[in-house]
Amino acid sequence: MKKFSWKVVLGLALLGFSRSVGWALNKGLSFPLLTSYSRSAFIKGTILASEGIIGLIIPPLLGYYSDTLKSRYGRRRPFIMAGGLLAGIAALMIYTAYSFGVPLAGFALTLAFFYLSMHLYTAQFRALMPDTIESGQRGKASGVITLFEWAGNLFLFGLAGYLIAKAVAVTGGEGIKALAQTPYLKIPFIITAIFLIGAALFVYFIIREPKAPEIEENEGLFEYLKSIVENRDFLKFYAAQTLWWMSFEFIAIFLYGILAYILYGSASEANVKAVTSLGLMLMALFNVTVLIGALPGGIIYDKLGRRLSIILGGIIFALPQLWGWFISSRTEIIIALAIAGIGWGILMAASYPVIGDLLTKFEREAFTGRYYGFFEATRSLPVLLAGVIGGAIVDLAGENYRILFPIGALLVLMAMPMIWMMKNLEVEK
Repeated sequence: MKKFSWKVVLGLALLGFSRSVGWALNKGLSFPLLTSYSRSAFIKGTILASEGIIGLIIPPLLGYYSDTLKSRYGRRRPFIMAGGLLAGIAALMIYTAYSFGVPLAGFALTLAFFYLSMHLYTAQFRALMPDTIESGQRGKASGVITLFEWAGNLFLFGLAGYLIAKAVAVTGGEGIKALAQTPYLKIPFIITAIFLIGAALFVYFIIREPKAPEIEENEGLFEYLKSIVENRDFLKFYAAQTLWWMSFEFIAIFLYGILAYILYGSASEANVKAVTSLGLMLMALFNVTVLIGALPGGIIYDKLGRRLSIILGGIIFALPQLWGWFISSRTEIIIALAIAGIGWGILMAASYPVIGDLLTKFEREAFTGRYYGFFEATRSLPVLLAGVIGGAIVDLAGENYRILFPIGALLVLMAMPMIWMMKNLEVEK
């Protein structure tokens, strides 16, 4: 039995907070910055989708190798240290590339380096929780970590919105254009770098990993991938997660385009920049309601059952998207995103511990790195699919961004029967 440690949970929560600040920087500023280079939803979506390609490959591979790493510094912490340092440097490089006016290809490569750095330690961050927390208490830990993760998003979106408001007051311009004309643009990138590097150092020097279990029969890379396909519960969960994350990424990647289309009738560069402040405010609001849903989601997971908590969160997240096809005002957008955030918070807190519990059930807890690496791949694949497919759908629909709402809702609802049919999802009391 692993003793429950709040120090470990809070250390992981701090790491999750810093990583969320980094991903929020990407979600909040990359799309409007790319709009300065191109209006095409397909081009911007494809560049942002490079994160999906990297996340599809790197976490499963490095998660696999971290399981067998023999180091006096642990199996996960060396990756966390290296990834956090590089990610902080990459965040500063994004600002530098944009401020120096590098061509689109150079800016896209800088974003890709940031994505690579972040994914160097994605699987290791995820694996540390089930490595250190006993099954039956993981819902509580997941609720706290999820709370901090989405608080990181809220912090960055709130900071960026505040800075844009100050920039607008100084320049008289609008949105991201005004921010780019002032020294304020560098602030989110500098703060993100500080959090990424600081949290990695904290975990590396303060958190101690438990002794690595002896692996008597290590899986080869091919056998590990094959075992996922052969075990229907893992396969169903990974497929379901791919669907609901793709739904999320449709909205997250193209939020500015959606807002511009609904409120102004088109997603022109001027309209996208005009809704940047509103988009950041809505992202902040969404994260507030995610926080509201996260802690109850963790409690429901431990107390009332895995299936119920996941399906409840999925349905609450999907219903506002069905309504999204008919939305026409700012007030309706705010209400829909607020409701969706509660559902998403429940869904995130309830889905995070599932892989760890399945590994406990099948007595494979030595392999948390590789299975959480695949877990992260099924969160990254949707970025690739949503960016490319979503951008193509929008372009084919005559830049009608509203079409992404019903498609996203359908994907979530398709995932729910897969969760219901998992045979080993519940754990014995």
